[in-house]
Amino acid sequence: MKKQLIICFLSLIVAGTSAFSQEDKSKRASPPAKVTETTTNGVIISIDYSQPSLKGRVIGEDVAPVGQVWRTGANEATVFEVSKDAKVNGNLLKAGKYSLYSIPGEGEATIIFNKSWKQWGTVYNETEDALRIKVTPSESPDFNEKLTFLIDKAGTVTFRWGNSQADFKVE
Repeated sequence: MKKQLIICFLSLIVAGTSAFSQEDKSKRASPPAKVTETTTNGVIISIDYSQPSLKGRVIGEDVAPVGQVWRTGANEATVFEVSKDAKVNGNLLKAGKYSLYSIPGEGEATIIFNKSWKQWGTVYNETEDALRIKVTPSESPDFNEKLTFLIDKAGTVTFRWGNSQADFKVE
């Protein structure tokens, strides 16, 4: 009886340790990151994402192919949240959570806010799009090995990767 209890107890410890290690997202090749800012207009913007690294890959060819929907991050869908109704580049986006996708292009990219946010990043259904906006990528002031999102107090959301960046405004 005592031996069975010890075996049972050890099994629970091993199972618990295994479950914890599977949930430790910081150990992933594309670690989690989150950025949150309250704008001067009182909109709380939050982006919860995973940071893929370039690892020598070329954006537009090896990763985030030009003309194709890309999950704009890694692992689970990147979640973009606004605390109240806001204008994104002048277009209404209702308060709530959205998955963030993009379509990289030559000289112009499309940013997609999709209503299905609690999912794996490669799952995309166009019929769930809440908003699409166009942005013009530019050269980043610094090289960014990992995808990085920034938000400033004025509501400018910037994502940088490699030598490129794209911005949009949330008001």
